[in-house]
Amino acid sequence: MNVLAHLFLAAPHEGLMIGNFIGDHVKGRQLDQYPAPVALGVRQHRAIDSFTDQHPLVRQSAARLQPRYRRYAAVLVDIFYDHFLARLWLEYSAEPLRQFADQAYALLLAHEPMMPAQAQRFLGYARQYDILVNYAQPAAIARVLQGMSHRANFASGMEHATEELQRYEAEFQAEFRTFFPDLQAFAASFVTGPSNNSL
Repeated sequence: MNVLAHLFLAAPHEGLMIGNFIGDHVKGRQLDQYPAPVALGVRQHRAIDSFTDQHPLVRQSAARLQPRYRRYAAVLVDIFYDHFLARLWLEYSAEPLRQFADQAYALLLAHEPMMPAQAQRFLGYARQYDILVNYAQPAAIARVLQGMSHRANFASGMEHATEELQRYEAEFQAEFRTFFPDLQAFAASFVTGPSNNSL
């Protein structure tokens, strides 16, 4: 999953939210540098990604993109699913997305000094373009994909993936709606598991 989903699944626990936000940028033994709740958030981030990658509905979504985008298909599904989470936000939260995003930005900014440099740069980008809210807009998804395509190691074609998002919108949205409650249950059970007593 992408940043909006990770933050939402970690909320309202501040340490978990910080850990989920920096999760892609913390490697190996670097985890020991962080307070226990933040480290748990990093581990939750990794568990969420693993659960997502193995879920049959996510694989079904990715298969639709595989012929054109190959190894980037799963990455695109993560972004598409954040798009649907933003669009369908009030199906999952009583708190308006604008309010959630502002609180998340404030929390992350307050703890920016502890973040790896890459996470700090991404936070600046996220705030500049207000991605937590703007992921609901296809134009924002197109901008994200354009940037990712420029950073890819070869001509990935990801900048064209909004074509599939529009063409198969109903299918992707249906898969997301069925999958996301499974992910919510998994994310909650990971934190409350017997080996995770950091909260």
